[in-house]
Amino acid sequence: MEIASVVIQGLDAIAGLPSRLLCQSPKWPFVFVMALVLSGCDSPDKQVHKLSGSAQGTTWHVSVWQSGGLDTDALQQKIDAEFNRLDRSLSNYRSDSDIERFNATETTVPVEVGSEIVELVEAAKQVSQASQGCYDLTIKPLFDLWGFSGQTLTPPDPATLMQQLQYIGFSKLETPTLTQLRKTDSQIHVDLSSIAQGYSVSRIASVVEAAGIQNYLVEIGGELQTRGHKPDDSPWRIGVERPVPGGRSVQKSLSIRQDAPISVMTSGSYRHYFDERGKRYSHVLDARTGKPVAHNTVSVTVINDNPTVADAWSTALLCLGREAGMPIADNNGIAALFITTHNNQFTEAATHRWHSMKTIEVH
Repeated sequence: MEIASVVIQGLDAIAGLPSRLLCQSPKWPFVFVMALVLSGCDSPDKQVHKLSGSAQGTTWHVSVWQSGGLDTDALQQKIDAEFNRLDRSLSNYRSDSDIERFNATETTVPVEVGSEIVELVEAAKQVSQASQGCYDLTIKPLFDLWGFSGQTLTPPDPATLMQQLQYIGFSKLETPTLTQLRKTDSQIHVDLSSIAQGYSVSRIASVVEAAGIQNYLVEIGGELQTRGHKPDDSPWRIGVERPVPGGRSVQKSLSIRQDAPISVMTSGSYRHYFDERGKRYSHVLDARTGKPVAHNTVSVTVINDNPTVADAWSTALLCLGREAGMPIADNNGIAALFITTHNNQFTEAATHRWHSMKTIEVH
């Protein structure tokens, strides 16, 4: 008997965000629904093996199979080592990481941070510009100001908010070399969480591929990438979570009918918010205003062959909302599904690229 990863309605994974709160907030644990299944008919060299663990404030799961079998213990060790390396570089939750050492500096001279961080900042900057500044890696101080880092909402007064906005914006962050960042204002802080997890998916997938494995599903906190197919030649099946607070059901299912790597990223605002005096405050902040977004878009799923790009775009489009985000996504050729709520009813809208996908079936 094999213990295989199965989720709601026989899906292989859920692309969803009970946890992800953009770069505007920290990560939260992702719940991966699992069940035991009998698969005694599989030959030993065509079993799906499940590896899992905890990293980056959430959980990760890797489903792999390889004709001829594989050394899962060795693969687990390599995955754990890569997570540790990424943590030392990209984590905003350990003071000795490369990015937090940069944040702690009070200087406007270039600081050595390594090529990975510079590449992530440059990728995020392009998405930020496309989003007209709604998405921004420097917004975390505003998130703290609103009290979203804790359990108590503390809406700032207009003067305090305007003062904090002085220290927000990509225009205050430069990449003078391929391995250096520079603050033009010493108060700037960079939060990579909205793009680093997607990048981590790509890195863990690279570890899997380096082991000679061509069929896998890599998932970190609901962000995932697939390659190949399952042992019986059937496609990997992904669920897009229904954006209901406290719920655990599927809004859409995706059958990945292509062997080339593809990533599915979902950002949502439906699990983390404050209700105060009859008004709901979303944890999603608009970097241009410093305030919670007021639109009713609660979930955005992006499909892209680059998980880093998909991660940043799902965040940016959730910040923009359907009305503003749809034309921007279309102009940039992004396959995106927007889910909006009104009077407890959900409305879906998808971009042209989403509708034109040939190798991914949407159910």
